[in-house]
Amino acid sequence: MKEKYNVIIVDDEYLAQKLLQDYVSKVDSLQLVATCSNAFEAMEVLKNNAVDIMLLDIQMPDLTGLELVKSLENKPAVIFTTAYSEYAVDAFNLAVSDYLLKPFDFPRFIQAINKAIGNVKPHGGNAEKTADTVSKSNDFITVKADYKLYKINYDDLLFIEGQHEYVTFHTTQRRITALFALKDLEDLLPKDRFVRVHKSYIVSFKHIQDLDKSDVTVAGNKVPVGASYRDELLSRLQ
Repeated sequence: MKEKYNVIIVDDEYLAQKLLQDYVSKVDSLQLVATCSNAFEAMEVLKNNAVDIMLLDIQMPDLTGLELVKSLENKPAVIFTTAYSEYAVDAFNLAVSDYLLKPFDFPRFIQAINKAIGNVKPHGGNAEKTADTVSKSNDFITVKADYKLYKINYDDLLFIEGQHEYVTFHTTQRRITALFALKDLEDLLPKDRFVRVHKSYIVSFKHIQDLDKSDVTVAGNKVPVGASYRDELLSRLQ
């Protein structure tokens, strides 16, 4: 049986609720328990249900998201979803899993979910949690993430972006986010096809278009070049 993580959405804006419901529905490992319009509704849901992850707005009437988290003794993993950046320090002082600043896209949502999943044991399933993995072949890599298996051809891989303990594979067709270390990918990928250009980026030689003082253009995307990586990149390009 696949793991299922019970999720509640707490937001007083209808459009925000619908977006989060759509994002949750796209992730097989997530199970939506309830959508709440205020903190008091959420407290009732938390009282009567086993909840793993709470997607929580901050600015709500009567009781804010920050106040709700402070009031909980046994809180689930919390991901704040807010339009206000000024609460970030307060949020992380509460040891929340992540802080999503509206508007955010689906890959950023997946990063937050993966981070939250690392902090909880699922209530909705009983299988052991498996880590994301990457394996290679001569012409492609296989990425296991979000309980799916993705085949990424080297020719289609534009660049890889590292984000703390996550990486996002930017391909010609889509983006795939996984729990994996960029350094491990640097060792795994064929050196004649890919090059590290920044502490947070690995790019494909095939798709490099031009290089200027601080950036390299990869299939129309500007990727920063770190000072410590520039000389090696220039040498390999020449």
